[in-house]
Amino acid sequence: MDSKTAKRPFWELRQALNRDGVLQLYIYGDVEGNWRDWWGGEEHESQTSADYFRQELNRYPDVAEIEIYINSYGGEVFEGTAIYNQLRRHPAHKTVYVDGFACSIASVIAMAGDEIIMPANTMMFIHNMWMGAVGNAEQLRKAADDLDVINAAGRQAYLQKAGDKLSEEKLAELMDAETWLTAQDCVELGLADRIAEQDADLSAMVDDMMQKDTQRAGAARMAAHALSADKAIAARCTQKKPPQPAQREPEAETKPSLMQMLEKIKI
Repeated sequence: MDSKTAKRPFWELRQALNRDGVLQLYIYGDVEGNWRDWWGGEEHESQTSADYFRQELNRYPDVAEIEIYINSYGGEVFEGTAIYNQLRRHPAHKTVYVDGFACSIASVIAMAGDEIIMPANTMMFIHNMWMGAVGNAEQLRKAADDLDVINAAGRQAYLQKAGDKLSEEKLAELMDAETWLTAQDCVELGLADRIAEQDADLSAMVDDMMQKDTQRAGAARMAAHALSADKAIAARCTQKKPPQPAQREPEAETKPSLMQMLEKIKI
């Protein structure tokens, strides 16, 4: 693997070298929105958010061609749907190359391509959206109903690309089953236009994914250490004081009896 491939960033938008009017977008990692560090209280801008992508895309108003290279597990539906729509309405011709995996919302972003090209050894993964929910029984039932509506809306990106090759009933069945699709499957279902003549270099994909997993593991360890430290501090702050020796209460003063008083009187 050459050094250029090894250093490829997880997300990059750049002008193609020596090709005027051609923009290259690499989606090599998770699609994530801005996030807040709850331990440090800082807001962090994600470079894979829809807003960041919008700002970057606006820097190239005159591009005629956008080449989109995807190798991603997916990410946040909220961000990925917006990126898909930004690409769809852009007037440039868009060619999508699946370099490894186009999973989950990354496969939706791929549907923005006027042409989708997949080497024979690459794959897509499609599934229903999911979310976390808390509440009473009625609220949880409503959350499930809302998710059905969200899933129905999300299917439209695939259906618009596939045309007559794929019915919504068949697509819903595939998404319910959480389906891996080969390049040939995608071409047959209308989710890709053709198979590339050469296979993708999956060694680069594995290196990129392993690097991302290492970053995740490091972040998880840092969070665990911070949590342990917070617990230790809390334990010290709430530690019971050692028992103090009991203090003797002052004895109540007793009045002398009449006989004692008479004894003290000297005649």
